[in-house]
Amino acid sequence: MTGSFTLAYVPGVTPGKWARVWQDRLPETELTLVQVTVAEAAAKVRVGEADAALLRLPGDREDLHAIPLYTETTVVVFPKDHEFAAADELSLEDLTEHVLWQPLDDTLDWDSQPGQQPVQRPETTADAVEIVAAGVGLLVVPQSLARLHHRKDLKYVPLTDAPQSRVALAFPIRDENPELVEHMIGIVRGRTVNSTRGPAPEPVKKPAPKQQQRRGPAPKQKQPAKRAKPRRGR
Repeated sequence: MTGSFTLAYVPGVTPGKWARVWQDRLPETELTLVQVTVAEAAAKVRVGEADAALLRLPGDREDLHAIPLYTETTVVVFPKDHEFAAADELSLEDLTEHVLWQPLDDTLDWDSQPGQQPVQRPETTADAVEIVAAGVGLLVVPQSLARLHHRKDLKYVPLTDAPQSRVALAFPIRDENPELVEHMIGIVRGRTVNSTRGPAPEPVKKPAPKQQQRRGPAPKQKQPAKRAKPRRGR
């Protein structure tokens, strides 16, 4: 199959393993990977600059299908010399007295923002990491973003009761290249090369059971009993 396919992805998502599978299965179809910001991901697909995007949910899903792939662990980031340094995990209650930065590209769906509210929100997660590294406040992010922005002077641990982010493959509801999109769906879902996707086969109708035929000669019908003739007197 020839042609090309552009896959956008947001920071923290690593599409390399899927790109390798694509190359093995569709060597004649060029795959282009484009890293985009959280705010750009859905729009890139809608305007046709990307055929699909790996993005985080919840988020902008207008005019898009989104297939959830996996859910990320949520972590809290703090300096290594912080009072939480010995903790293996934390809860939202532990953050109550601390300033918690919420960058503008945050994708976590908070019912109510925990911790102390800062006066201003950082533009990006990368900006928030720099502020935390300076010893001011904490940051709650999906674990992949904590790994992406990891620094030797910072530590992160799971936040047990925080909202979680789901990574999904998003593509247009009216797709102009559905066959290639189906190939990408199969790859990110881990289907084998021989797997097929489509409507479930209709159940096979079983033929009505035939009446069993008797073997051998047909049974003789009983003849009506003969009436005895009356005897004549001698």
